[in-house]
Amino acid sequence: ESALDDPEHITLEGHGEVLRDTLYYVYIEVKKLVKSSDDGIRMKEGIKTVILGRPNVGKSSVLNVLLDQERAIVTNIAGTTRDSLEESLVISGLNLNIVDTAGIRNTEDLVEKIGVERAMKHAKDADLILYVCDGSEKLNEDDRKIISSISDMEVICLLNKSDLECVISTEDIKRLIECDVVEISAYERSGFEKLKEIITNKFYSGEIGFNDKIYITNVRHRDLLKQALDSLHIAIEGVEAGMPEDLITIDMMAAYKSLGKIIGKEIEEDLADKIFSTFCMGK
Repeated sequence: ESALDDPEHITLEGHGEVLRDTLYYVYIEVKKLVKSSDDGIRMKEGIKTVILGRPNVGKSSVLNVLLDQERAIVTNIAGTTRDSLEESLVISGLNLNIVDTAGIRNTEDLVEKIGVERAMKHAKDADLILYVCDGSEKLNEDDRKIISSISDMEVICLLNKSDLECVISTEDIKRLIECDVVEISAYERSGFEKLKEIITNKFYSGEIGFNDKIYITNVRHRDLLKQALDSLHIAIEGVEAGMPEDLITIDMMAAYKSLGKIIGKEIEEDLADKIFSTFCMGK
């Protein structure tokens, strides 16, 4: 800015390399913050996790094991759960807002039908689907309809009742849907550590550090960081292409303003103070 205002006294010769290196450094740092936003927002708001499956496959038993308490009513009568049950759970620092839903099947029972509709609505809004099926029984038409409806979502399939003779394999599931498959037994409470490990790996970037790491937990801040990132990327391309500095400044200023909105600084005033503190402008 100073050189553009006073080209007679301030030269931009050789400044391109310095500018490129500085922009690239800032770009990398902003990119790290953007990457942290998924972890940060999930840490703050929680992961909406929906337990889905046809009746009597053990969905409520799965919830009880995860919570380590008898929260949901469990019977061998199909359709016991008719409404959604919501609870919170923490796994490796991750907050899961977990929803147990009514078993999905075609039914003429009015109350059960409403429960099925609510289950599907919860599923559409979910960050993660825990699809439970009975490993001791062949997949039926209800299973296939459920799989079809969640095929483009984040899914972990739980092959429950592994304590019984299994007639469904991991390969059978993976032929129908691309997802992680975990063999569990809600009755024996086995396989749940593997499930928790998979959930952790799915939703943490792998760079979770100690308490001094910065996480972006605000959606507005994340969007502003993404705007800054786009502007920085264009500015870097401009420097590398040898574009005039006044054109590059436009994108640099756009990034500067986006970052300023996060920290609440008036950019023009801040930049003017910086220039006058560094250069003897007007003296």
